[in-house]
Amino acid sequence: MRKQLTHHLLRRFVPFAAILPMAMVTLVAYLGATLWSIKVSFSNSRTMPTETFVGFAQYVKLFDNDRWLLSIENIAIYTVLFILISMVLGFLLAVFIDQKVMAEGALRTVFLYPYAMSFVATGLIWQWMLTPGIGIEYAVRQMGFPDFAFDWIIDQDKVIYTIVIATVWQTAGLVMALLLAALRGIDEEIWKAARLDGIPVWRVYISIVIPMLAPAIATVFLLLSTTAIKLFDSVVAMTQGGPGTASEVPAKFIMDHLFGRANIALASAGAVMLLVPVIVILAPYVYARSRRKH
Repeated sequence: MRKQLTHHLLRRFVPFAAILPMAMVTLVAYLGATLWSIKVSFSNSRTMPTETFVGFAQYVKLFDNDRWLLSIENIAIYTVLFILISMVLGFLLAVFIDQKVMAEGALRTVFLYPYAMSFVATGLIWQWMLTPGIGIEYAVRQMGFPDFAFDWIIDQDKVIYTIVIATVWQTAGLVMALLLAALRGIDEEIWKAARLDGIPVWRVYISIVIPMLAPAIATVFLLLSTTAIKLFDSVVAMTQGGPGTASEVPAKFIMDHLFGRANIALASAGAVMLLVPVIVILAPYVYARSRRKH
């Protein structure tokens, strides 16, 4: 009886012991760092943190900063285009692969491979491809179009779109893989019934398939949203925030003020503001999942 009780207690304890390190990391490294950043954002800290409370002065200063406002505008444009194009392109690729095409395994690998690369590597590759005089511009001119110009990466009004191109190229394969898995979970009988009723294929996708993919689409949207909000590596690798500050984004603004300008209070205020859209996106998702469980 005693051995059975000991065995039962061990079986209950071992799973908790296994997740304890991750729980501690989450509490200390993530939650602790978040609370510390919030505290620092209400101080006048510069190189080192101080205890001087200044209220919302750093937030007022933040939104009086033209560079911060430009970064918000850029991330808004980027997020909308990045999510929309990635989801549409990923869905179309998933539909294509779902048709039992030849060399399906090889195609899945080709489409998904860019996601295995770091955002820095992707940024450097696309920087070379988009630089005027080489890459895409040079290749098109060699094909007999000597007047072709593609100088978006040095155009202040268009540079943010080059970052959209690079990051969509990297993440569309992930969207394809997630939605393909969801498509493969749809009962084949639905397609047979649709064919018997003479329903056009496009109508089946719009009225039946896409609503059935809602959970997978919500997951993809959540992943893409958080990826977009924390955009940093690709910008640094491709443009360094330039030309000038034309491709500035919030994460780069925060890192520059944290390490380059020794203003950790302003950087912390920016980090707190960057946390707000993440919470806005996560809260409905968490609420919907909790409602579904009950």
